[in-house]
Amino acid sequence: MFAHDTVAALVEATDLVNTLRDGADLLPDAAALDTFLVDHATSRSPDDLAGLAAVQALRPRLRAVWTAAGRPTNLAALVNGLLRDSDARPWIVDHGGGWGWHLHVTEPTAPLAHRIGATSGFAFADLIRMRETERLRICDAADCDAVLIDLSRNRSRRYCDTGNCGNRQHVAAYRARLRAG
Repeated sequence: MFAHDTVAALVEATDLVNTLRDGADLLPDAAALDTFLVDHATSRSPDDLAGLAAVQALRPRLRAVWTAAGRPTNLAALVNGLLRDSDARPWIVDHGGGWGWHLHVTEPTAPLAHRIGATSGFAFADLIRMRETERLRICDAADCDAVLIDLSRNRSRRYCDTGNCGNRQHVAAYRARLRAG
């Protein structure tokens, strides 16, 4: 359905937003950023780790995309801002690694926050063009403010992966049924 690079960018953006939630910063230092980049197979250099503050500052801008998902005009403005501010300059490449032809959207030497902003912006643009923005969701658990990208075929995902929310909600519903029955 979505290209591999689009899925990778959407997952990375989701996970980046979720590093700041419920008052906790899960990306507090360069070591945490390095782990995040490794987990997302994002190319990195020693200079990137110095850009931690810029990556942290990107999180609220990305979260705003989720909150605007139901309003296409607002969403497009946010995505256009990400693309403009990241100095996105797309080109198509095939450099091996099993991805085939795909887009690179910034120079490899661009600041890390620009690279993440540009790839996220292009992935969000794909969602807008394909009329799939309802896949940008906020976790349905009452006590969770994490965001999620619903990549399921039937668009039925309701809970994030960050706090075991789905299991907690299902257990609570089961216990409520036991009490009622």
